[in-house]
Amino acid sequence: MTARSADHGTRYFAYGSNMNPERVRERGLRVLHAEGAVLDGFRLTFDKHARAHEGMGHASVAVDRGSRVEGVLYWLEGPEEIVKMDRFESAPINYSREMTWVATAAGAVSTWTYFANPAVLRPGLRPPRAYLDHLLAGAPYLSAAYHAMLAAWPCAEDL
Repeated sequence: MTARSADHGTRYFAYGSNMNPERVRERGLRVLHAEGAVLDGFRLTFDKHARAHEGMGHASVAVDRGSRVEGVLYWLEGPEEIVKMDRFESAPINYSREMTWVATAAGAVSTWTYFANPAVLRPGLRPPRAYLDHLLAGAPYLSAAYHAMLAAWPCAEDL
């Protein structure tokens, strides 16, 4: 995999509800381009305690060398755009924003990615159905297998 050069800080990798491009637009991010990408060495979890939904979880990722997380890579209009997302991710309280590398069809790129802070993680949580629907809206950027895995994910309402 070869690295593509571009300005640092002008990309954002979403693996949770921001895989829904409409949600990102509503949040005011100015996006030039979106494409599918993969974060290797991590697995998707829903163990980030959802403040507004007691007993329910939002997306997070956990280190898992044999796994991968698919998501949407947004190419932002400028490096200041990512700061807009901090408010929605409650950074740095609920999530920390860190630079990572993701794989795209054209090679590896550096990008901002949010990671849930350990203090807000709770085992055994399930996402609300409406929250999971935002992830499913990222279908055009996901493999069919990954989308099917998300569609089959047990939700809080299924209990």
